[in-house]
Amino acid sequence: MKLTAINVYNVDLPVVGSYRMATTSVSFLQSTVVELVTDNGITGFGETCPVGPVYQPQHMLGARAALQEIGPSLIGLDPRNIGQLNRAMDLALNGSRYAKAAIDIAAWDICGKSYGRRVCDLLGGATGETIPTYYSIIVKAPEEAAREARERQLEGYSRIQVKIGGRHIEEDIETLHRVQEALKPGMRLAADANRSLTSRDALFLSQRCRDISMVMEQPCNTMEEIAAIRHQLCHPVYMDELAEDVNGVMRAISTGLVDGFGLKLTRVGGISALATVRDICETRGLPHTCDDSWGGDIIAAACVHVGATVAPSRFEGAWIAAPYIEGHYDEENGIKIDGGRIKVPTGPGLGITPDMSKLGSPIMSFG
Repeated sequence: MKLTAINVYNVDLPVVGSYRMATTSVSFLQSTVVELVTDNGITGFGETCPVGPVYQPQHMLGARAALQEIGPSLIGLDPRNIGQLNRAMDLALNGSRYAKAAIDIAAWDICGKSYGRRVCDLLGGATGETIPTYYSIIVKAPEEAAREARERQLEGYSRIQVKIGGRHIEEDIETLHRVQEALKPGMRLAADANRSLTSRDALFLSQRCRDISMVMEQPCNTMEEIAAIRHQLCHPVYMDELAEDVNGVMRAISTGLVDGFGLKLTRVGGISALATVRDICETRGLPHTCDDSWGGDIIAAACVHVGATVAPSRFEGAWIAAPYIEGHYDEENGIKIDGGRIKVPTGPGLGITPDMSKLGSPIMSFG
């Protein structure tokens, strides 16, 4: 089997309402979908969709420029040899893991279709037919956040993430107290600052919320800031934005900096890299999520497949952007949330067959 063509598509993803974090607010995004075409007729799909240009050092135009650099060098390779494919991408371009992730995801899709197995089966096997997801409450007033927390737990969510930061720390503290009061015993709570807090405010918040059972997700911007206050905090610390690659994850673990991770599939480099991080976390007994920053059914399916292979005792859920997106690439098999859980796709590969009319014409092609 050889790659004969690579097609890249633009997909508009208007955000239902608005999604507000401490550092940015988005209302419209464009996703980049990659199609790998082989000489025996099997095709695979991948996707990457950064949340705007300021959330992290990844953005839509950068992904497409990287794919333009990488694409031609992959024609003629066997996409089932995923390790070799990833090495070829690294030889063609340094960095840009989030763009390479789209190719990696598509290659896993092809592998599954070629062998007649789901991606989760190739990764070691699913732990069940469904996996948990969690709900992220955007930055909003304390009473509104508490009301939404009550509603979401009634829908079946077992974990609530509350976005904080970008405002006076007292409002964040009040919000967390109100949300905690609204949650039933057993509900898990994460306070996600998206690296926006100063070390001072992170300490204030943790001390003032010491009676709240929660984790602090990415409170500060750098590892050094977190390390400086780590032993003064009253809560476990999860790393998110700083978990940029396998090396960064290993560094955080080896220094005892974190108690878990909020992992993003495309940020670390795709399914291959995320599976490696999964195994490291399993070895060290660290809980984590299997998410991405944004995207449609293809990214969602990839997150679900990896998440389905994580030991339940270590799995914090897979966040997907579906609640903020109207429609699906694949209306029949699109990834949906039901009762706070997501069904693991049953078809070979990712189990997603995009409606090509929704992708439109390629914005670039190779081969």
